[in-house]
Amino acid sequence: MSTSDTAAPEARVPAWRRLAKDPQAVAAFAVLFVIFTLGLLAPLVTGHGPNESDLSAVNAPVGSPGHPLGADESGRDILARLLHSARTAAVSALIGTGVALAIGVTAGLVGGYFGRRVRFATEWLFNLVMTFPGVLLLIVLMPLTGGDYRATMLIFGVLLAPGLYRIVRNLVLGVKHELYVDAARVAGLGDARILRRHVLSVVRGPVIIAAAFMLGSSIAVQSGLAFLGVGSLEIPSFGAMISSGFRNLYIAPAQFLWPSLALGLTTASFVLLGNALRDALEGTGPKPLKIGSGQRVAVAPEDGDGEGALLEVRGLAIAYPAPNGSLKTVVEDVSLTVEKGQVLGLVGESGSGKTQTAFATLGVLPAEAVVTGGSIRFEGRELVGLDDHALSRLRGKEIAYIPQEPMSNLDPSYRVGAQLVEGVRAALPVSAREARQRVLALLERVGIADPKRCFDSYPHQISGGMAQRVLIAGAVASRPKLLIADEPTTALDVTVQAEILDLLRDLQSELGMAVLLVTHNFGVVADLCDRIAVMREGAIVESGDVRDVFREPRHPYTRMLLDSILDGSAVREDRPAAERSLT
Repeated sequence: MSTSDTAAPEARVPAWRRLAKDPQAVAAFAVLFVIFTLGLLAPLVTGHGPNESDLSAVNAPVGSPGHPLGADESGRDILARLLHSARTAAVSALIGTGVALAIGVTAGLVGGYFGRRVRFATEWLFNLVMTFPGVLLLIVLMPLTGGDYRATMLIFGVLLAPGLYRIVRNLVLGVKHELYVDAARVAGLGDARILRRHVLSVVRGPVIIAAAFMLGSSIAVQSGLAFLGVGSLEIPSFGAMISSGFRNLYIAPAQFLWPSLALGLTTASFVLLGNALRDALEGTGPKPLKIGSGQRVAVAPEDGDGEGALLEVRGLAIAYPAPNGSLKTVVEDVSLTVEKGQVLGLVGESGSGKTQTAFATLGVLPAEAVVTGGSIRFEGRELVGLDDHALSRLRGKEIAYIPQEPMSNLDPSYRVGAQLVEGVRAALPVSAREARQRVLALLERVGIADPKRCFDSYPHQISGGMAQRVLIAGAVASRPKLLIADEPTTALDVTVQAEILDLLRDLQSELGMAVLLVTHNFGVVADLCDRIAVMREGAIVESGDVRDVFREPRHPYTRMLLDSILDGSAVREDRPAAERSLT
């Protein structure tokens, strides 16, 4: 392994440490902790009940015996009512925000990740909910809820859900195009696991700040309804206390001050803490590149026996919608065959359609792509028309994938080892401990000098060459029958490229895998491949044995590509440098 495969580890400060150093977070948390802890301990802090009246203490001033904050117009102890109101506020916040999170986040993940029909259905439903007048609806439904603020907050949580749904849906629409999400799908992970581990972890920052606002909003709405006198008069609440203090403002102004101050501090602290949490959880990690998500439109497959071939593509055609509404074909009538244990090089310039062909085989074409014709058979089984659930039984197990951009295909939120273990357990029926041992052995096999350190590192702490070795280890962990390698050495320097090619050659021979190598580099083809297929403008113009094609290319395009390779002997036989001119 070359020195370029090593990278000095960078300190990754845990979120809780960043929070502990943030004065805003510490102050907000301290205020909330004091308020709600005192509310929880209300019966121990004060000897009065929230509705206990003492006619001799009506409008008692601050500092009165037995009433440190005074008493209200009914002789009720203000401190006791404040502490019990904090309990009411906490329950209101938890119910309203909890319902909104459960509905909004779940629907946002589903609506953003899955197809247009699901998105249309969820958007229609939440648009309908948004047409309801919120506070007015809560007042109208008060007879139905019986004045119970908990039932009212449950309904309010449903009314809050559309705003959270839109936030999550928009975030998911962006993150589902990330390369590491495609890599997880190719590794055979199911949609539920991808959403839980790779999508939810990325959108959590905005969700947390939205939840912080919702906590404050829930408390404010419950207090507002209580201020208007809507609901049970027996429930202590900041709003009810503010209403009482407002009526008595000119007689005892302090009665209005205490609940207003408590309500303002509580809602403001939630917002400040939410901002601090968002900053801490988002961090400053590297941002991955993007690529289209993997959804395919199924068509009726063409007939083909596929006998004797591991992978057989016949007449494949892929198109994309054009601005005028028509379909623009990018891959047309592509046919190729990969035998068991064979290495096929799919060669062409950028835009020739070779990556589209590979993505169609994996079932991870962009959502707008349309497979307009053809057949893709793996061991005789038709892949065109299979849904993601069926394809996930093959991806990562029978068919593996090595991407072009190694750093972008590793989730920056998780350690390298955790991602590899997850892929191994999705592909093989092994325990977490067995998967860990298998991953460490594979990391050593692919030439990583310190597998344990690499296992415990985050993606930004390893080099590009090491990241490519990690992805190769993950790809071959299940001993796949077909390995699709998409420009596996393009992003690496020349020395590391040679090492990666040697590694791929050794693993292919050792495991007996068939390999579909997507590349533009004829040197890589000559080094690794048994057969070659040359693509131009979405079609295969020539295919055959590598030696035959290199020796006697038949198509003018193939000859042009081969002629463009610098030939050292031709340079030495040319005229001296002083007599040559560059054209």
